Amino acid sequence: RTIGDRIGEAKASGNLGNTLKILGQFDEAVVCCQRHLDISQEQGDKVGEARALYNIGNVYHAKGKHLSWNMTQDPGYLSREVKETLQKASEYYERNLSLVKELGDRAAQGRAYGNLGNTQYLLGNFSEAIAFHKERLAIAKEFGDKAAERRAYSNLGNAHIFLGRFDISAEYYKKTLQLSRQLKDQAVEAQACYSLGNTYTLLQDYERAIEYHLKHLVIAQELGDR
Repeated sequence: RTIGDRIGEAKASGNLGNTLKILGQFDEAVVCCQRHLDISQEQGDKVGEARALYNIGNVYHAKGKHLSWNMTQDPGYLSREVKETLQKASEYYERNLSLVKELGDRAAQGRAYGNLGNTQYLLGNFSEAIAFHKERLAIAKEFGDKAAERRAYSNLGNAHIFLGRFDISAEYYKKTLQLSRQLKDQAVEAQACYSLGNTYTLLQDYERAIEYHLKHLVIAQELGDR
């Protein structure tokens, strides 16, 4: 500010916002991220503007998750405050998405789609969540980003469960399992086995359910995860 560096001020405000978000000070975080947005727009800095929109979405997303932790309901059954907070997150992600499309930034589009999928899932809009996660999946494949691809499969499996499409969920969870093994991520592999166990229980294929729950148990024991 002293030297009149507006772009520098914008970036510093954005960093403050992200730090405050991690500290759980969501309202102060929004103020800082909003300053990042305002200055970026004033300076015609499209990249900064896109980043600020994404960050504000993140703050509302984190706040919504934080508020809903106190309630142990399924996605979709939310208090008005949580719903409004997640809807705001979604709106900022949408604005970010249209701007990064304009900028032709595919990687940023992938991140926006993933977060839109997650917020719609929490809001109980499972069909919308699926559409966004499919976009996320396509971009992850485009970039050969196996970790993002794995997350997308997992999220697609979760959303299909709530639509009662258990057979489709099982297929997505199997892909999650396959990739977690490729990535040598045992914790995620265990989680995928657990999800498959539950899904086969819902499909009333109890033999298979037992098989996957035993695999989950073995990895949990290997990892010493009580």
